[in-house]
Amino acid sequence: MSATAERRMRLLNPGPVTLTERVRGALQRPDLCHREPEFYALAMEVRGRIERIYEGCAGRFVAILLTGSGTSAVEAMVGSMVPKDGHALVVANGVYGDRMAAMLTAQGKRFTTVGAEWIAPMDLAGVERALSADASITHVLAVQHETTTGRDNDVAALGALCKRFDKPMLLDGVSSFAGEPIDFEGWNLEAVAATANKCVHGVPGISFVLARESAFAARPSGATSVYLDLWRHWKEQRTGASPFTQSVHCMYALQEALKELEDEGGWRARHATYARRASAVREVLAGLGVTYFLADGATASSSILTAFAVPAWTTYDALHDGLKERGFIIYAGQGPYAGKMFRIAVMGALGEQDMTELEQGLRALLARPG
Repeated sequence: MSATAERRMRLLNPGPVTLTERVRGALQRPDLCHREPEFYALAMEVRGRIERIYEGCAGRFVAILLTGSGTSAVEAMVGSMVPKDGHALVVANGVYGDRMAAMLTAQGKRFTTVGAEWIAPMDLAGVERALSADASITHVLAVQHETTTGRDNDVAALGALCKRFDKPMLLDGVSSFAGEPIDFEGWNLEAVAATANKCVHGVPGISFVLARESAFAARPSGATSVYLDLWRHWKEQRTGASPFTQSVHCMYALQEALKELEDEGGWRARHATYARRASAVREVLAGLGVTYFLADGATASSSILTAFAVPAWTTYDALHDGLKERGFIIYAGQGPYAGKMFRIAVMGALGEQDMTELEQGLRALLARPG
């Protein structure tokens, strides 16, 4: 193994995150069969802690656990909650909105897309027109934190439209859950998909959907998948069981990460921590003449991740490799923005010394020649 692989890396990509030793230590707990009562108790505790992260969620929404990445949770949500004869309105302005449309295509379900350029806000006027013109729409699908560009979408305004037209929203909260505000009732949410290994600070391998429990009694599953059928998971997980093998050790880590989140003051405290870190990074880069990638900059960017334009005097590869030598991993732009953008996320176990070393690295690597 190389020296680079052996030394500690501070992950500034949008998940997975740098782990605390507390969460990492949970992976060393004893082996456990997922069919034993001890695992059932573990799963029930984890579900309860997830349901209590946001006010007004517990008692109305139920957490359904899946062994898989955040994308598996989104696909389970889209596949199960949108009826087979339903009509989804996908609000897209990045990779992950487009991905939900691709899921619906694979599932053979009817949908309409209200799209915007990846660098633009959601087209709320287009959503209003679509909802006014077509009463057959059953669900509105959107991404809260579109990490393609770091945009924190105006889901509150979208939710107001969903309330006005009485259309339930299915929200991709994979990169925002436990790090940004989520108004379950105000946004007319029917379900939110999320994962352990982003703002919750767990390890990759467990994701979940928080779904309005009344939906399960109101209609049959829309699932076109056996593994990703939320109705089946919901029925069995009410006692802590699971229809398929869960990642036991990832569940241990998630349990510890949820406890750690609570000990630190919950999602509001975590959001405030991210905002302080993001502000520090933005201030350093502004002083170096590096600009936001989004034209509306700080007002549009999430506290979790910020996208910056690669300045003319360097390249993404030079910046990435230079920071990696210093023990930091940043993220490239996707699709047409490859080489034009770099993204810095501020989740995970980052201490004051880490932030100081990051600032020093940015100053050294992004100083203008001469």
